[in-house]
Amino acid sequence: MAICYDKLFHLLIDKRMSNSELKEKAGFSANIITRLKRNDYVSIESIEKICRVLHCRVDDILEFVPDTHTDGIEKK
Repeated sequence: MAICYDKLFHLLIDKRMSNSELKEKAGFSANIITRLKRNDYVSIESIEKICRVLHCRVDDILEFVPDTHTDGIEKK
């Protein structure tokens, strides 16, 4: 399974908050924003900080997306 943070960026738009404002309020580095944009691994600690700043739940900012082969069979 892969993680997708598209919901986070939609929520930021809805709240009219920039990436740099989130970074400052959550207290993490610009590297975390880059990792989120690339759907790379981000620590639970960083996810928790984001949720506290945005007053939301984890499922409001990320979703699990199944990895699939080109033939449509899900990987295990």
